[in-house]
Amino acid sequence: MTDLFSKFDPLIQQREELLSTGVTDPFSLVMEEVKSPTVAICNGKETILLGTYNYMGMTFDEDVIAAGKDALEKYGSGTTGSRVLNGTYQGHKECEEALREFYDMDHAMVFSTGYQANLGIISAIAGKGDYVIIDIDSHASIYDGCAMGNAETVPFRHNDVEALEKRLKRLPADAGKLVVLEGVYSMLGDLAPLKEMVRVSKEAGAMVLVDEAHSMGFIGENGRGVCEEQGVIDDCDFIIGTFSKSVGTVGGFCVSNHPKFDVMRRVCRPYVFTASLPPSVVATAATSIRKLMHGSNKRAHLWENSKTLHGGLKALGFELGTETPQSAIIAVIMPDLAKGAMVWEALLEEGLYVNLAIPPATPAGMTLLRCSLCAEHTSEQVQDILGRFERAGKAVGII
Repeated sequence: MTDLFSKFDPLIQQREELLSTGVTDPFSLVMEEVKSPTVAICNGKETILLGTYNYMGMTFDEDVIAAGKDALEKYGSGTTGSRVLNGTYQGHKECEEALREFYDMDHAMVFSTGYQANLGIISAIAGKGDYVIIDIDSHASIYDGCAMGNAETVPFRHNDVEALEKRLKRLPADAGKLVVLEGVYSMLGDLAPLKEMVRVSKEAGAMVLVDEAHSMGFIGENGRGVCEEQGVIDDCDFIIGTFSKSVGTVGGFCVSNHPKFDVMRRVCRPYVFTASLPPSVVATAATSIRKLMHGSNKRAHLWENSKTLHGGLKALGFELGTETPQSAIIAVIMPDLAKGAMVWEALLEEGLYVNLAIPPATPAGMTLLRCSLCAEHTSEQVQDILGRFERAGKAVGII
């Protein structure tokens, strides 16, 4: 019998080699207690959280928590059904209304996860005979959406407008074409040149979908993402997002102005065949989204945090993923996996949690220490974080 697990042997060996050095398993961390959006107890030690994607710090907002408790008591713990059967409660409609108001768009559709939003929308829109043109560094959910829909996937070099334009020109003029982009790419924290990319896509007759998972709530005057910041939100056919970042809970969504968009509720398999989000979750999401509409002060503080941390790490001698701070993600590039794991563990000993990101998730085979800042990090905490990075970097010999 062929062992179907044999394909994973290199990954298993990599993990065993890493753990044989005595380093703590960086992918099995347990938070015994979460005290705030920025502090938790990890391994019995108070730890600053710098790897949670909790950009706007909404997880402990009093109004958000109160809304969740109220819905839990009134509607119970779950729906036990999909949206097209018994799974649409009043809270789901209110959450979609909050999204329509937030984005000022005609349609909004809530999914059980952000991953499912990409999986469902992309696979439903682009099928056999169609083309999906994607950035080579796209999220796994985008690749899986392409595969599930059985469309022809055409990747292009990361953030390269000319490469995108060349790919589009090679495709049949009358073919169905969907260009899928991300506002912020989660590994390096870099922005897409959406203004130019949307332009060349529209000139080629393609529809455009933009995943704003890592920019919604933070980037743009109203927190609508890079599409808003670069002035192309009205030219985007679909915007995908998640509740697990700035919104502070779990779930996903798609908003659109397309007049036929409502048909998606009947053709998106991950929407039709998945139980809907619990009432307490959509209540927290709706409350959080409405508060983010008035989050300009939080957005301004988060930008200051990002600039301070990026500049401070650069001054210490760390190699970063971007020359300038572009988002709330700051990637610190490590020489290799062994050194990266050592610095990660040294930071954890210092009471600082970041993400250790390794291939194949990372671009160009890099090992990264990925930091995601929060609007609830104080200026003092950011300075403290820099001190802990300095001590850990020197202890391992990175700086």
